[in-house]
Formats: sequence, C-alpha cells, structure tokens
Amino acid sequence: VGHAVLAINGAEVNGRFTADGKDVLEFLGNPANYPVSIRFGRHRLTSNEKLMLASMFHSLFAIGSQLSPEVGSSGIEMLETDTFKLHCFQTLTGIKFMVLADPRQAGIDSLLRKIYEIYSDFALKNPFYSLEMPIRCELFDQNLKLALEVAEKAGPFGPGS
Repeated sequence: VGHAVLAINGAEVNGRFTADGKDVLEFLGNPANYPVSIRFGRHRLTSNEKLMLASMFHSLFAIGSQLSPEVGSSGIEMLETDTFKLHCFQTLTGIKFMVLADPRQAGIDSLLRKIYEIYSDFALKNPFYSLEMPIRCELFDQNLKLALEVAEKAGPFGPGS
C-alpha cells in the first residue's frame, strides 16, 4: 500500500509502460502529446482497505467523544500531523465526511459542508441509492470532483480556514 505511483496524463506508469500498454519514452518523444501532466502519488486504496480505515476512525471518534473532558463533545473534528490534517464533519444523522489535506490548506470546513450538500443532492435524492452502500452516480462524482478542484485552486492560504 505504501509504494509511490507515477501517472502521465492520468495513466499509471509501471516501469517503462503505462497501464494501457503505451511505451513512456515513445509517448514523451512525440510532440503531439504535449503538454504532459505528470503526477506522483500513492496507490489507490481498495474498497476493503477504505472500509477498514473508516471503521478504525469511527472507533477512535467514538472513544474520543467518550473520553473528552468537554461535556457533550461530538468527537474528533481534526487530527493533525506534520504532513497532513484529517478533517471530519459528522452530520446530525451520524454520517461522517472526512478529508485528508495539507496542513496549510485553508477552507476545509467549507469543503466538508459542500461535500455534504453534494451528497444530499446527488446521492440521497437518487431513488437508486441505498444508504451505507457505495455511491454510483455520475453527477455525484462530477460535482465532487469540481468541489475538490475549487478547493485545491484556493491554495494553502485561501479564505475560510
């Protein structure tokens, strides 16, 4: 899970070839392919890994709300490390939305509320969506991607931190 990933124009690179079988050196040698978008990151988690991590966080959230010296604590809202912050927004119905962000990134509270709005509009109002199931809705995906792009463009010191 901890290996780095290289992607060129969205296609993951494995050695000298992309996931769709293109030779990286030939691709980079063709001027028609420019501009090129190169991205480094981590391998995506599987659904099972995501579920496991979410259930661990849910347990920590519940323990945090019970052990908090603050009466009526709602649980963990943010975990901060040197390299990232994990932000959590729990709705009145108990659904938790989490965002991992750069520690300097501003506007995450607004982003979490926007994600909740997108979830309400495109998942909960979808007659084919079942609670506690993966969301399979193109409009949800498109609007979520747009919200994340807007938050990313706001930069690390944008308004509403």
